[in-house]
Amino acid sequence: MKRISFLFLLIFTFQFHAGFSQSKDPVVENIVKEATENSQLEKLAHELMDVIGPRLVGSPQMQQAHEWAVAKYKGWNIVAKNEKWGEWRGWERGVSHIDMVAPRVKSLEGMQLAWSPGTGGKTVTADVTILPDVADSLAFQKWLPSAKGKFVMISMNQPTGRPDYNWQEFATKESFEKMKKDRDAQTEAWANRLKKSGYNARTLPLALEKAGAAGVVMSYWSKGFGANKIFGAYTKTIPTIDISLEDYGLLYRLSESGHTPKISVRADAKETGVSQTFNTIGEIKGSEKPNEYVILSAHFDSWDGGTGATDNGTGTIVMMEAMRILKKVYPNPKRTILVGHWGSEEQGLNGSRAFVEDHPEIVQNIQAVFNQDNGTGRVINLSGQGFLNSYEYLSRWLTKVPEHIKTPIESKFPGAPGAGGSDFASFVAAGAPAFSLSSLNWSYGTYTWHTNRDTYDKIVFDDVRSNAILAAIMAYQASEDPAKTSREKSVLPLNAKGEPGTWPEPRKATRRGGLD
Repeated sequence: MKRISFLFLLIFTFQFHAGFSQSKDPVVENIVKEATENSQLEKLAHELMDVIGPRLVGSPQMQQAHEWAVAKYKGWNIVAKNEKWGEWRGWERGVSHIDMVAPRVKSLEGMQLAWSPGTGGKTVTADVTILPDVADSLAFQKWLPSAKGKFVMISMNQPTGRPDYNWQEFATKESFEKMKKDRDAQTEAWANRLKKSGYNARTLPLALEKAGAAGVVMSYWSKGFGANKIFGAYTKTIPTIDISLEDYGLLYRLSESGHTPKISVRADAKETGVSQTFNTIGEIKGSEKPNEYVILSAHFDSWDGGTGATDNGTGTIVMMEAMRILKKVYPNPKRTILVGHWGSEEQGLNGSRAFVEDHPEIVQNIQAVFNQDNGTGRVINLSGQGFLNSYEYLSRWLTKVPEHIKTPIESKFPGAPGAGGSDFASFVAAGAPAFSLSSLNWSYGTYTWHTNRDTYDKIVFDDVRSNAILAAIMAYQASEDPAKTSREKSVLPLNAKGEPGTWPEPRKATRRGGLD
């Protein structure tokens, strides 16, 4: 490895300069033409997000999505298969219906968490109580029996349902600062309340379950209007439900003021045993170097609070559309072009890690991996991921991309190797040149990342179309490049402790999720 003493930061203006050809390329022109005049993105998005829906690992919908993708590829004359890599706890979501029935009647916005036990086809009605503020864990143990037969609220009551940007726009500076100060104090107080119980967020629901609680009630606000994050339950026999900030606050205030609220919960869920887990792999075989690989990458699974539209339905349809276009206008690539739709990314990059473990013969001959996984926006960032010479080939390939798509892209070379976050990191850890096509924010972290609002209507198809064009052109250029890409790594800067930076190590996939 070569030592570098500076960080080479290059913002691509992509103007003509010596050494880069700007001549028209008929393949590039045909990629743009096909993507623009015959886009299949809306149809793919509808079929995947609206018809199939969310794709929680281990669910029947995940399997349905795998089968759908293979059928789509075969319809485009692309060889595709579902490759098994593990097993997962099978679970299927049913109806969640939550009503307040006292002191008045109101239907509440909420849903059970993934893998939550259901209510056995019945409606469970019980009083709601708040996790108490006790002196210590001994006092909490004395309180626990009183949780029997009740729904217990375990989340802090948020002081405002308005996101900070809304306060900044309309509140006085003094009012905004006071709200934040009060919120910080409440957040600290709630953390202490939980700590004094002797439990944490993972173990508390199990303790309440053991004490005979009717269910666990929480609210994981995503700091935006109407948006809550929906993850997985820890309970084994009683339901865990998430309720919107607005309705959670209502229950909290009623309980706190002595107007004991009562709720009725119907949560249908089905345990489906051991479910097989897959990656969907598509292939356009190389004509000259079939044993060298360009990989288009996107995770296929999602959480199931919404329909997984921007995490990662958009990345999925970008890569499907790019493969469809390439097969039509570039059917005989020099190198083999693969597409990987990975399973169980959300639980730790498991599908892509399994692929890396299972296919060393492919990993050692990867020309480039292009991964897209952070929302609906057009790509604006591309890092060299710590590969010393990545600027040379990535910048050369990018010159073929239309100006309006490449101009906003800021690229950092050599960058630092990603250790997680998305599936490109599985390949980077194995030393393969893999890159994240990182996109414009579109309030992703607040409104759609793992939330109940991650649905079809949040997709910005103009941006997604640009990304499909970018992915297809980069795959085409990587395939055509006469040279094999360099894997030489940069020497990483010292860490916070003054120790030499180290390259991330490959990590094993979890191949039996929720079963052991």
